Amino acid sequence: MDTVHRFVGFAIVGLAAILPLWGLVALIIRREPNRLFWRIVALLQVAIVVQLIAGVVLLAIGRRLPSILHFMYGVVFPAIVLVIAHVLGRGMADEKDTWKVFAVAGFFLFGLTLRALTTGLDVT
Repeated sequence: MDTVHRFVGFAIVGLAAILPLWGLVALIIRREPNRLFWRIVALLQVAIVVQLIAGVVLLAIGRRLPSILHFMYGVVFPAIVLVIAHVLGRGMADEKDTWKVFAVAGFFLFGLTLRALTTGLDVT
């Protein structure tokens, strides 16, 4: 389970990095991202839930939480960012601009989940 938790953690950071990069390219070439962008958003959200479940299983079998920050940066703060992105995206006057909210959210998700990964791996 520890290997799964670690693998999903790296995948989350990678997925989160794609969103702001894709958003930047989309702004430069002045084209809206395609469906794959939204699939990555969905996959990222599912991966965060899977990561939470894997972490809870690890705690249940006796593993210790490396730091409360690991949990906060890995689940709590990303969940807050995603909720805010969904609320802002839903309230946009022009629905075509919703992807911009998630591209910016991806920037924050990248930083938060990278910090969760470094606290989990004890890299400072």
